Amino acid sequence: MNWRCIWVFAAVLFLAMVYQAPAPLVYTPGEGWTYEPPGKQVKWRRETALAQLQVAEQAFQKGDYGTALKAAKRILRVWPLSDYAPNAQFIIAQCYEAKRHDERAFKEYQKLIERYPRCPLRETALQRQMQIATRFLAGQRFKLFGLIPTFPSMSRTADLFQTIVTNAIFSDIGIQAQLKAAEAYEKRKDYEMAAHLYERAADRYNTRGETAADAMYKAGICHTKLARKSEYDQTAADRAINLLSDFIALYPNDPRVEQAQRLVDELRTEQARGSFQIAVYYQKHNRTNAALIYYADAIKKAPNSDYAKEALKRIAQLQEKRQKTTQ
Repeated sequence: MNWRCIWVFAAVLFLAMVYQAPAPLVYTPGEGWTYEPPGKQVKWRRETALAQLQVAEQAFQKGDYGTALKAAKRILRVWPLSDYAPNAQFIIAQCYEAKRHDERAFKEYQKLIERYPRCPLRETALQRQMQIATRFLAGQRFKLFGLIPTFPSMSRTADLFQTIVTNAIFSDIGIQAQLKAAEAYEKRKDYEMAAHLYERAADRYNTRGETAADAMYKAGICHTKLARKSEYDQTAADRAINLLSDFIALYPNDPRVEQAQRLVDELRTEQARGSFQIAVYYQKHNRTNAALIYYADAIKKAPNSDYAKEALKRIAQLQEKRQKTTQ
């Protein structure tokens, strides 16, 4: 059998299969092509937006998300200005969420929020967005092309929460989202960005005592973590001390005050250690004035620390030595 015969046989077989199989693609004037499984070509279509919405709602309740999606999308395509369009958009988002396509669902809820700002379903859509973002914060994987699980991403998760903040900046859900966005960066160990968002929350929601206290404390914790990196960050330590000291002064009855004070003492002791070591270096190289300055700085930063006690002794020794030299 030559290649020509093989190609002719394949073509005949293909045409026979097409002839016997029901057409899965259906063209509707004004709507375009849609995929229809055999036996379902016309069962879900209706002539009014209300009737079409009822089909979408019933299909969703039965777990037939494919039909629900087609019916809801048809409402947006055929009756985009209908009073039932917001409900259709909500069903679309619900279907994707039910199918575990959370990223797509989040975007569909966002469409409802942006296109129909006065819709009664807006608050529910915000809550669903919060639930989706929280699942990603807990470690749920993002999907490539909406199908292939990849890895958790705290950066992308933070973006989801930031979108919610933009949607409802001063509402309770917006406040929660602001803190969750910071938490996502903290999980990513991006303490600088986390601290920035916590500080923004403390400033933005300063009239909400509990929220402001929580944000200020966590910002201080993030700066503390930055200060404890391998290379001691003096700026981060100063910022942590200032934030935690403000937290102690503003919220003296908060149960975390004791922990905050302990951290402040540790940071100040660490700063004193740094100044003390610099002073020792200058002392070894006979730079007496510089040594005295840094010993005094160690005492100022942590007056009750062992470094301060030793610094006092060394200052006395250096001053005594200087007096003997001048005599």
